[in-house]
Amino acid sequence: MISRRFLLSLPIFLIVYLLQEGFVTQMRLPAGGFSLILIFSLAWAAMSTPEIGALTGFGAGLMMDLSETSPGPLGHWTLVMILVAFTISFLSYGDDHVRANPLNIVFLVVAGVVAAQFLFALLGLLLGQELGSISQVLFLCLGTAFWSAVVTPLILPIISRLHALVFGTASRI
Repeated sequence: MISRRFLLSLPIFLIVYLLQEGFVTQMRLPAGGFSLILIFSLAWAAMSTPEIGALTGFGAGLMMDLSETSPGPLGHWTLVMILVAFTISFLSYGDDHVRANPLNIVFLVVAGVVAAQFLFALLGLLLGQELGSISQVLFLCLGTAFWSAVVTPLILPIISRLHALVFGTASRI
């Protein structure tokens, strides 16, 4: 059963990855912009079980590592995304009040984006990467949080319908 769900969700994530690489990276937004694959995978994880959330984080992190715009070593985004996606799905799992309210999912996704950015920076420091000053990192994290808060409500109905299509559940958002 899980292989069927995996095979149905793989093309969806590949399309989102191609949109990220072909379109979103070409946009020059102030304060850092946003990551479509990051928002999509964290929203997907918020609607899933913790196991599916961890698998989603693994797949999305691997795609983010393979991106040409990824500054870190291979596996850096994968580790960050597994941890953040699992945490997001764990926090929303079992509580129908969180999953039924789109505002809660938007909050979880934006908090997850900020947590992923901070965790990426922290692990980057441990791996010896040059990040710049603390004020630059904070500015980019807050800018990414702002753009994620703008983009997430716009694409959340699409993510919800695709999630319901793959998992065979009624869409609540």
